[in-house]
Amino acid sequence: MKVDPRPWRDAWWDALYGPAGFYRGVEGPAGHFTTSAHGPLGAVLAAVVAHLADQAGVCRVVDLACGRGELLAHLHDQRPDLELLGVDIVERPSSLAPGIDWLRSAGGPALPDELRDLDALVLAHEWLDVVPCTIAQVDDEGVLRTVLVDEDGTETLGEELTGEDRSWADTWWPDARPGERVEVGLSRDRAFADLVSRNPAGLTVAVDYGHTKATRPAQGTLTAYREGSLTEAVPDGRRDLTAHVATDSLGADEVVRQRALLHRLGLDGATPSHATASTDPLGYVRALGRASSITALTDPHGLGGFHWAMTRHTRVHA
Repeated sequence: MKVDPRPWRDAWWDALYGPAGFYRGVEGPAGHFTTSAHGPLGAVLAAVVAHLADQAGVCRVVDLACGRGELLAHLHDQRPDLELLGVDIVERPSSLAPGIDWLRSAGGPALPDELRDLDALVLAHEWLDVVPCTIAQVDDEGVLRTVLVDEDGTETLGEELTGEDRSWADTWWPDARPGERVEVGLSRDRAFADLVSRNPAGLTVAVDYGHTKATRPAQGTLTAYREGSLTEAVPDGRRDLTAHVATDSLGADEVVRQRALLHRLGLDGATPSHATASTDPLGYVRALGRASSITALTDPHGLGGFHWAMTRHTRVHA
């Protein structure tokens, strides 16, 4: 039975987190796209996360929307002293090491009740971009309207945007012109605030492609990935649906680009001295691979452009 057009936010949620949603698939996100948490890049990212945990003075890392636990596996290999917890919509993968704990979530912004009163580094890596948000567009008369979508991706304009979504748009994405789109970040702001409130004694980090008022994209960023390729945004449950995050509205203590953060930590992708190739060939090859991964993670036109939104809480000592 054909479903009537409905707001993108509702169709998006069902497509990702409903009973037949994309993130419930057996292959997981890694079957469709690669992130910084996968493969050799994940080993470098794990080292960064562990370093930030040490700086924050915590011995626990919570990886929210962790896929199948790829980053946690790297962390476990590198830092078996850390307590590790993965949170995702699926059951705990049997391949994970016994020392890695797991909680199931309902998906999107919904967090497990047990995830609270934390003292940890909480990492939400590419989570907010898949928290569905309201999509709106300015019509020919200058009225900002909700964008509706049907099951095959065909869009129409619905009612005028009102209420809290409109207030957010007026504050954070003003002056949109006829034909331009607005991706209302209120649901992401609330999701991040909820996550921060559950970690009262640690560091909470959200990592995503993002934009600020000065760089809002006139046509929005909603797109889809399937089997490793960009594809049309259709809410059919067979592809990932994602949109960049308005990181300046999150209320984080600091927002820094991934390239700048890694450079701050001394990771610049410098090629190891070739002289070591003859004295320590295996070490040279490992160092060369690590340098290549750091170069990819700091590419200003790629992964280096990620925004790291970070909020720190200070412990109160008795």
